[in-house]
Amino acid sequence: MHLSEYHDPRKNRELLGAILKDDITLADMTAETRSLFDEIRAKEPGMPGRRKHSWDERIWAPLATLNDLFDPDGYTERIEGEDVVPEWKPHLDAEYEKLEQGMTRCVNVEDFGAVGDGVTDCTDAFRRAIGKGRVDVFVPKGIFVVRHIKLPSLTRLRGSGKGATILRLHDAAPKRQRLVMNANPFRGNHHVAVENIGLDWNVERLGDVQNTSAGNNFSSCLTFAKLTYGWAKDVAAKNPGLHCFDVSSTLYNYGGDGRRARGGSRFVWIDGCSGHGFGDDGVTTHHSDYIFISNSHFSDPSGRSHKEGFSNSNGIEIDDGSRFVWLLNNSTARCFGGVEIKAHATSSAATGVFISGHLSVNDNRSFNFRHIGHHSADDPDSVTAFNILAQRLVSVAPIHTDMYAGSAPRALVVSGYRNVAVNRFLFIGDPETDYAGNPAVAIQYKSGHAALANGRILGFKNAKSAVYVAGGRQPATDITLRNLRCNATGSKAVSVGKGNKTVVQEDIHFC
Repeated sequence: MHLSEYHDPRKNRELLGAILKDDITLADMTAETRSLFDEIRAKEPGMPGRRKHSWDERIWAPLATLNDLFDPDGYTERIEGEDVVPEWKPHLDAEYEKLEQGMTRCVNVEDFGAVGDGVTDCTDAFRRAIGKGRVDVFVPKGIFVVRHIKLPSLTRLRGSGKGATILRLHDAAPKRQRLVMNANPFRGNHHVAVENIGLDWNVERLGDVQNTSAGNNFSSCLTFAKLTYGWAKDVAAKNPGLHCFDVSSTLYNYGGDGRRARGGSRFVWIDGCSGHGFGDDGVTTHHSDYIFISNSHFSDPSGRSHKEGFSNSNGIEIDDGSRFVWLLNNSTARCFGGVEIKAHATSSAATGVFISGHLSVNDNRSFNFRHIGHHSADDPDSVTAFNILAQRLVSVAPIHTDMYAGSAPRALVVSGYRNVAVNRFLFIGDPETDYAGNPAVAIQYKSGHAALANGRILGFKNAKSAVYVAGGRQPATDITLRNLRCNATGSKAVSVGKGNKTVVQEDIHFC
C-alpha cells in the first residue's frame, strides 16, 4: 500500500472502512471505546506538589500558568452523520457564520496590484487588500510571492484550490519567517480562516543548511497563535523549515510539568489539509485547547530541523500543553511518527485526546504516546500524561527510517501515559522488514491503566511478541489486553516483563 504526498485525504473514511470492515455501527463502537476507557481509568492527580525546578524551568515559569487536566465545559464526542466529532463542533460552526457575517468587504488581490507570476513581490498588494480586517480576500490562480501575510480578526484568505493558488515565501525572507499567521499573537485574534490554497515556505532559498528552523514557533507555513476560532480548510503546505501547520500559544513554554504557556489558541479546525517536506511536523499543537484535525494527510518530512539521524518528525504531533484534541480520519506516510501524543520533559503533556480513524503507512512508529523525561525509574512521574481514547487505528508496514536511525519500527508505543484505551484496531507488519526481536506493540516506561481491545496484529516477522508489557524497575501497571487476534507475529502473543503481575489477559488468540 502506498500513499503519495498527493493522496486525497477526504478518501480516508472510505479507505479505513474497506480495510477494517467494521462489524458494529460507529455509534456503538464509540460507546464501546468510552466504556473501555471508563473501566480502566484511574483518578488523575491534582496540581503537582512542591519540587525542585531547574534554572531553565524557573526562567520560563513567569510566562506560564498552572495546567489543569479537567475540561471545565465537560465536552465529549458526538456522532454527526458518518463521523465522530467533538461535542463543541456546532458551536464552532456557528462562529463560522459569525465570521461570514462580520466581513464587510470582498476583495481580489489582483485589484491591489498582486501578480501571480511567481516572480513579483506581492507583499504590499496583500497588505493593502487585507487592511484592518473584516474582509474576505480572494486569491486567483497563480504563484504569488510574498515576504509574509498577517491576518487580522474577522478575515478569510481563500484561493482557487490548493493546487491552483500558491503563496510562495520570498527568496530574501529570513529563516525565522512564518508564511501566514494571525496578525497579533500577543494580544490575540479571533475568527480567521485560510481556505483552498497552497503554501510554499520555499526552503530551497536557504541552500544546504542542516537546521532549517529558527526555534520556538517560527519557520512554519501557517501559524495560529493566541487565536480563538480559526479554520484551515483544504490547504496544502510544503517544505517548511519547521511545521506545515502550528496551532500554538504566543510562544512555547518550558516551565516544567504541571505548567503550560499563556496565550494558547482555542477552537481551531484543520480540515482537508495536507503537507510534505516539513522540517519537524506536518501539523502540531502546543498549549492550546479544543482543536479538531480531520480528513488530512501528512507525509515525507525532510527532518531538517533536527540533528541528522535524530529527526523526530511526525505527521501529526499533539505536543506540550495541548488539551482536548480530536483527530478524525487522518493519514500519514513515511514519517518518524504517524501520530505522536507527547511532551518534552520540561513541559506538561498533551491530555484529553480522542482519535477516531487513522491510517499510518510506512511510518517508523505509527502511534507513539510518551512524556519524555518521565520514563525511567529515577525520573519523576508525569503529573499530566493522562487520558487518550483511540479507535479505528490502522498501522500498515512500520519500517526503519534514516531520519531516526536507532528507532525500531513499531505499530504502537505507550510510555509514561496513563488512562489509555485503544479499541478496534488493525496492525499489519511489513513483509520485507525483520523486526529482530522487537514487539509490534510496547506498553512500557511507567505507563499504566491502559487497555488494548478488539484488535488484530498480523505479520511482524521475527518480532519478540505481538504485545510487550514492561516489568522491572519501570513497569507498565494495570494493563488490560482483551480480544486480540495475533498471527505470524513472534513466538507468542503477549510477553510480560520481569515481576509484573498486573496484566489482565482475556480472550487472546495466537497462531
